[in-house]
Amino acid sequence: MPTVDAATGESAWVQRAGSVMVFAKAPRAGLVKTRMSPPLTPEQAAALYGHMLDDVLEATAQIAHGLDLDAVLCLHPAESCAEIAQRVPAGFRVIAQRGAGLGERMGHAAAEAAAAGAQRILLRGSDNPLLSRSHFEAALAELEDHDLVISPDRDGGYGLVGMRSPQTGLFDHPMSTGSVLEETMANAGQLGLGVKLLERSFDLDTAADLRLLARARDAGEADSCPRTLAYLDGADVWSRIEER
Repeated sequence: MPTVDAATGESAWVQRAGSVMVFAKAPRAGLVKTRMSPPLTPEQAAALYGHMLDDVLEATAQIAHGLDLDAVLCLHPAESCAEIAQRVPAGFRVIAQRGAGLGERMGHAAAEAAAAGAQRILLRGSDNPLLSRSHFEAALAELEDHDLVISPDRDGGYGLVGMRSPQTGLFDHPMSTGSVLEETMANAGQLGLGVKLLERSFDLDTAADLRLLARARDAGEADSCPRTLAYLDGADVWSRIEER
């Protein structure tokens, strides 16, 4: 699978002990954050997601550098890879997601990372800009004794999943539902995997989630998403959220 290094444009894996792979979509109106419209317009929702993605990539690049992980952006749709590669931080590579659904795409990405020599594989979403370095450190530590680690979110899914090796069938269930975590755990049990649940976090999918983000900022826990907050402030989104 061809890959693009954001800094050099070269197609090559940099072999490290592990890999952190960000799953994302191109920030296009009607493709992303559709559950935020209303109160946002589709264009505003796409712009918000673009800022979220920039925050996630910047934070992940710093985490990957500090923990000696290979940083990869797994992007959908495939034709957007060259465009998005121009905006990712140095050290990131961009690959296209492969597969009919998200679960299949996650499985492909994990298999590709393992084939390149990654001994620890971390998959994170692009909807949760508050995942901190401590989440990743905990994931790597728990992978010493467990086959699979998961950081759940409040909606029945998860924002971070780590594994020691790809597991065929682990993500063989519908994604983006309220039972994703439950079904992944069930599949892990059938595969005989040892699982550890990490600290819970939350995705930004709805207006209600943005209220949680506001509370996190008030508590001094939102330093990892300055672009997201600046956009929400500048677009005067907060008043429309409170009206709902």
